Amino acid sequence: MAERDDTTPPSVPQAQPPRRAVALRYDTEKDPAPRVVASGDALTAERIVALAEEHGVPTVEDPDLAALLAACDLGEVVPEELYEVIAKVLVFLYDVNGDLARERS
Repeated sequence: MAERDDTTPPSVPQAQPPRRAVALRYDTEKDPAPRVVASGDALTAERIVALAEEHGVPTVEDPDLAALLAACDLGEVVPEELYEVIAKVLVFLYDVNGDLARERS
């Protein structure tokens, strides 16, 4: 193990940025795209994720996407600029739901 001399600063653990979560709801019969139904940082984000887990709702962790969606107002339909990435998330979630359904059978 190398010794630290007095000129070497001690390593400091990096603080994690506040967690952000955004919940979407997609009613294909009413809406042209998913809507933002909840959004928050830190404790609110933790609660959003906990509620999703409690209700068996799959989650996707993507800080960049969460930041973009958090800029939307509650109740707002996801902007067209995000349709492609949201479509990829939905495909992933449909696959997860299919896997869960097969496990329960």
